[in-house]
Amino acid sequence: MDSQTIITENVDEKIIYNCISFSYLFWLLGALYVIAPVIAWILFLRLLVKKLDNQPAFRISITHYVWVLGMWVMLIALVVGHLQFGLGTGKLIKSSIGWAKGWALLAIFPLIGCLPIRPEIIYRASCRVCKHTILLFPVFVFAWVAGLPSTLYVSPLSIIGGPGPEFFSVSLYEIDPGSGVPRWRLFTPWAPALGMLGNLYFIFALQEKNATWRRWGYGGSLLMILMSQSRLAIVCYLALIGFFTTLRFVRSPWLYLLLSPLMLFVGVIGESTISKIEQSIDAVKAARADSTRVRQALADIAVERWMNEAVVFGHGIVERGPHMVEYMPIGSHHTWYGLLFVKGVVGAVALAIPMLVTFITLLIRLFSNPLAKVGMAILLMLGLYTFGENLEILAYLFWPGLIVLGMALRAEEPDDVFAKADAPDAP
Repeated sequence: MDSQTIITENVDEKIIYNCISFSYLFWLLGALYVIAPVIAWILFLRLLVKKLDNQPAFRISITHYVWVLGMWVMLIALVVGHLQFGLGTGKLIKSSIGWAKGWALLAIFPLIGCLPIRPEIIYRASCRVCKHTILLFPVFVFAWVAGLPSTLYVSPLSIIGGPGPEFFSVSLYEIDPGSGVPRWRLFTPWAPALGMLGNLYFIFALQEKNATWRRWGYGGSLLMILMSQSRLAIVCYLALIGFFTTLRFVRSPWLYLLLSPLMLFVGVIGESTISKIEQSIDAVKAARADSTRVRQALADIAVERWMNEAVVFGHGIVERGPHMVEYMPIGSHHTWYGLLFVKGVVGAVALAIPMLVTFITLLIRLFSNPLAKVGMAILLMLGLYTFGENLEILAYLFWPGLIVLGMALRAEEPDDVFAKADAPDAP
């Protein structure tokens, strides 16, 4: 794995490696939103065939089944919500297809992680995307400086349906309406989503064994975060640095020797420390006051209508917000508020329980399985982004993280999976 060139060893690895590596090509074709669900269901069918044939190459853990059950409950909540509000068969079919392209992926991709797939394949492919980002960065900056159209075109593939045209458009840059400065979203539907991917690729870059590719990963992932100008992306980046740094020294006595006087010092100046933290939070919110206002208004509307109209199963579908929130969908920009509005308490619990079970599982393995550290970092990132994005709508982007998370939840070590797959007596 230390070589400059990495070789895929089976069909599953080849599909995943190429789909990640050619992200910019799929973006130019407007096919990025389509690729993830297609490969998810193809690889899931391959996994299902192997499972039905009782092939010994993998075993699915209980935590994987918890995710499957949770996302299945999401579908049940969706159906009940449609029936309660009489939304009709057409909308039910459309929403069910949306579930297959969104929430279902949060269960399918971790299952795919049970296949004989090396995480190094995903790390290297992600670093390639980071390299492409660095090389293309001057082009995107030139497009803004030269005053070229911010959006070149919308792919004809948009006719298949999706959340909006931004999922199929080729955008060179965009101008923030609040500050008037440029920001970039590259192959994602909006800039904060690019920051999310930057954090995911940073996690992968930390695991890359080849020094050259690791540097590309570090540089490209940080560039994505800075280009997005996302406050949540920066907070997540710092949290990930703190997470991996803490894990590195957690068993060292020096950590506790340093923390003891530090905690004593913080206790002495505790009140002023809390005041500084509050001022920092206010400064972050004030940096994009209009965005903060819209997000809070969307949250307030979602919670009020959920409590008064559809507590248990939600409204079934997303609804357009009023003028005060710039007509953005109610519950957007927040996974939990969105779930409460669309799928009620049932939907929120259906996501909370798998995330909690995953956290406990990874915590138990944190110091015995190196991959558990990566899985916990991914779970940390997803947890933070539930408060700033709707996870299901961006699952088509962060699906490589879901596969690695599934690998970390496997009932067996990676070497055991490959040993069984390569065994001569394996069916």
